[in-house]
Amino acid sequence: MNRTGSKGGDAASTLPLGASAVEAVSAAAAPSLPASFDSLLGYSRTMLLQGPMGPFFRRLADVLRQQGQEVWKVNFNGGDAFFFRGPQALQFREDGEHWPAWLEQRLRELRIDAIVLFGQSRDIHRQAIAVARRLCVAVYVFEEGYLRPNYVTLEPGGVNAASALPRQAEFYLAQAASQPARPTPTRQRFPLMALYATLYSWAMLLQRSRFPHHEYHRPLHPVTQALSWIRGGARKLWYGWSERNALQRLSAPALDRQWFLVPLQVHNDSQIHYHSPYRSIPAVIEEVMYSFALHAPRHQHLVFKHHPMDRAYCDFGRFIADKARELEVEDRVHYVHDVHLPSLLKHARGVVTVNSTSGLQALYHGTPVHTLGDCLYDIPGLVHQGTLADFWHQPGSVDHELYLRFRAHLVRQTQLNASFYADTPAFEQLQRMAEARTAYLAHVRRMAHRTSEARPARSFEPTDRPSASPPARPMAGLPATERAYTSSD
Repeated sequence: MNRTGSKGGDAASTLPLGASAVEAVSAAAAPSLPASFDSLLGYSRTMLLQGPMGPFFRRLADVLRQQGQEVWKVNFNGGDAFFFRGPQALQFREDGEHWPAWLEQRLRELRIDAIVLFGQSRDIHRQAIAVARRLCVAVYVFEEGYLRPNYVTLEPGGVNAASALPRQAEFYLAQAASQPARPTPTRQRFPLMALYATLYSWAMLLQRSRFPHHEYHRPLHPVTQALSWIRGGARKLWYGWSERNALQRLSAPALDRQWFLVPLQVHNDSQIHYHSPYRSIPAVIEEVMYSFALHAPRHQHLVFKHHPMDRAYCDFGRFIADKARELEVEDRVHYVHDVHLPSLLKHARGVVTVNSTSGLQALYHGTPVHTLGDCLYDIPGLVHQGTLADFWHQPGSVDHELYLRFRAHLVRQTQLNASFYADTPAFEQLQRMAEARTAYLAHVRRMAHRTSEARPARSFEPTDRPSASPPARPMAGLPATERAYTSSD
């Protein structure tokens, strides 16, 4: 069976296409899928573990089934169960210590050849990855897009610092220079994300008795979550007013390119905990401020930017102010929240980050980057390779040609045109393609039936010998990628 799930060898597949069928299949030409998703389609029995809050994994299962796979999903709590139901939904209700053995048994019984998950650092997923590798089951990991908006990331094995992408500049300089087509907008908006989170948290709470042992990887109670969002909304309004002139000051001739930007990551970012020497955001702030106070030129400034998704949960203003007074740099250190990040990147002298994807945005704008943790884009020519003390004086420059080739390879290998919380253009195009293929096969079968009915029956004398069958006519006008749908395996 090929990746579409369609069997070859149909006699009708040798018939010529009708014009309308050609147009239908051509109009649904194969979408530009990353190599990671294309390889996932090559498996036949897939198990989904915990995904993003919302219907994304249900949509993924529909697409995989439409392409010929059998798909199961493990639900760990009521939120998972609310968004994924049906006979192939498996419920894990046991104590966490039984999870590895439970999973191994299901992988063997169902003959699973690939697992898919979101959030590789969650305890249930770290254990699942270990079990899968021991059984030689492929692992595919979803994460927020390396390039945003309009992308999500999918990689085999792991993402971010665990990515298998090469870290050598020479590899990328040897790649094609052509850039992939622009992605279709996914129209992601916060209200829909908030709705999914609300439904998920309420379902998790109301079905707690069905999953008594499950502990989510972070606090998630619908009431406290709602109160946090109200606080976050109020803060957004306040910061929007109080920081209305911040960008104008930072981009004025006196300060333009005379300050370094530190885009903070969310306080519970697993990339901080698992792929850096730090255990908290304050620890990052403290180290950067000490280095800046000791080594940066006296006319340079330092700007910390709060993560927008952390607005509702924490604020480091007092900590930064106290530390700045202690180090006697209070007139050179600034803290902003809702100033437009791309505009900041255009006017910054350099960017300091642990391993945030904001570093990739800085490279896009040609702004030098220094990383404090392990990350996939820490490549000579892209990222500063010296010490942080050196970076304040000589941030260097970004190799633009290397960046373009790196970005193109990143998109072709790992970036799926979709949103976890809004539209999924890649899935929708695959579905249109499958529907067009179905319409085409129905058309050729009808043509085969009509041809057999119109052909007069022949009788042969015992001495007659049937002539050799004529060669199959070429499928003129059918895209090469679609011919496989009607050919033999």
